[in-house]
Amino acid sequence: MEFHRCDFEGMPVQVQEFMQLVQGLPVESDGRRWQERANCLGVDPDLFFPERGASTREAKAVCRGCEVRAECLEYALDHGEKFGIWGGLSERERRRVRRQRALERRRLASA
Repeated sequence: MEFHRCDFEGMPVQVQEFMQLVQGLPVESDGRRWQERANCLGVDPDLFFPERGASTREAKAVCRGCEVRAECLEYALDHGEKFGIWGGLSERERRRVRRQRALERRRLASA
């Protein structure tokens, strides 16, 4: 599997907006944002936003060994990301996580 680094000039507006958002996020103790340590940094964003029914295997392979996979997933869950692969999970898989967490919160609240 081969991945190519790319710049964000000429990318779709959605990607440009994401990069502007990333630039405004808090910096961690090592001086970097979690996004700057992500395996997907520089990988073509289209890989993480496949057409409906297309394979997510390659995107998930990028995520699999990523040191910030958990942070990425939490970001997507916290911000209601409905599209793409985030933290190694598809939209459907993230919906399942949200449902499970909501059920757990309700269970704990009623206990």
